[in-house]
Amino acid sequence: MIIFTILGLLISVAGLIGCFMQILPGPTFSYLAILVLSFAKSWEPFSTPFLIVTFLLTILVSVLDYIIPSIGAKKYGASKMGIGGSVIGMITGIFFFPPFGMLLFAFLGALIGEIITGKKASLALQAGWGIIVGNIASVALKLSFSGVLLILYVFNMF
Repeated sequence: MIIFTILGLLISVAGLIGCFMQILPGPTFSYLAILVLSFAKSWEPFSTPFLIVTFLLTILVSVLDYIIPSIGAKKYGASKMGIGGSVIGMITGIFFFPPFGMLLFAFLGALIGEIITGKKASLALQAGWGIIVGNIASVALKLSFSGVLLILYVFNMF
């Protein structure tokens, strides 16, 4: 069972990394690690209600991960073209200097999208900043959730 405990710890660390990398579902990995530890310890460390509530929170955090950046973008005046540009930029940024390339390219994509729609540079920069703020808030939420699950994992490992 020690192998499962180590595997779960590795999955939990991957969950933390996934909070920064859009390719990896960080909160989902963190929850999976909790399940692996529960399996390795004959379902003793965590109760069934805890696992169910944590599962529901994992879904909520994962859904909010997609909603929060849009809220940030809209709050700062981004158009659909700016949001679309940020998505294209984020996907492109995955391949260049991850995870920071994702933020930089999302910003640039939003900026280009806003300029294409005819916005002045200052408003385009504001919309790009909204994309950054939304993405940082989303990462902070995922990191908080996954960090708490990692702490719970480590305390219940032994």
